[in-house]
Amino acid sequence: MSVAFIRTIIIYFLVIAALRIMGKRQLGELQPSELVVTILVSNLATMSIEDSNIPLMGTVMPIFVLVSCEVLLSYFILKSPMTQKLIFGNPRIVVRNGVIDQKELRSLRWTVEDISEQLRAGGVFDISEVSMAIVETSGNLSVYQNYRSRPMSIEMDETRSGEDDPPMVMISDGKIVEDTLNYCGVDRKWLDDTLGQKQLVPKDVFIMTCNKKRSYTIMEKEGRK
Repeated sequence: MSVAFIRTIIIYFLVIAALRIMGKRQLGELQPSELVVTILVSNLATMSIEDSNIPLMGTVMPIFVLVSCEVLLSYFILKSPMTQKLIFGNPRIVVRNGVIDQKELRSLRWTVEDISEQLRAGGVFDISEVSMAIVETSGNLSVYQNYRSRPMSIEMDETRSGEDDPPMVMISDGKIVEDTLNYCGVDRKWLDDTLGQKQLVPKDVFIMTCNKKRSYTIMEKEGRK
């Protein structure tokens, strides 16, 4: 009994350490690879607790290998947008200006009930209020309401009444997102000229967002100078 108790305590702290190493996102929204690792780690831990005949190292080593693979994959994803798209996929826009993109919905194998439920969970009951809705790679729906449907606040004024198009990421960690250039109706020359005014090039930018009105926000990489 004491051996089983000690094994359980060891595995308990081992799994906590594994989740901490993999990052805080493990405790929030899981990407496909993260979900797989989490399930495998929990199964390994359960088997070791239930069967005392399994050597403790027979659990520790597989968990160490899985966590190492996840950390390495995260590193490659940071360095390669192509790897990120291959593993996680891309966010998908399913609603534009109150109109559902039926082709995207079929591609995601979502039903009208699925998207309606997600909208209601976000406090939106009328789809005509939605300027844009995006299915994230985690499977959650992010909703951007049009201006007239947002809760009124002191900061809101009539001069912003046309801002129904959300800003999108144009540069991510020095890498240009071509889809956002098309979304904003700009080209590389506009981007180069805009950055040039601040004496920047894309590799100097940590994140840049822009909307269809070409209003942008730039955050430089730390320690670039």
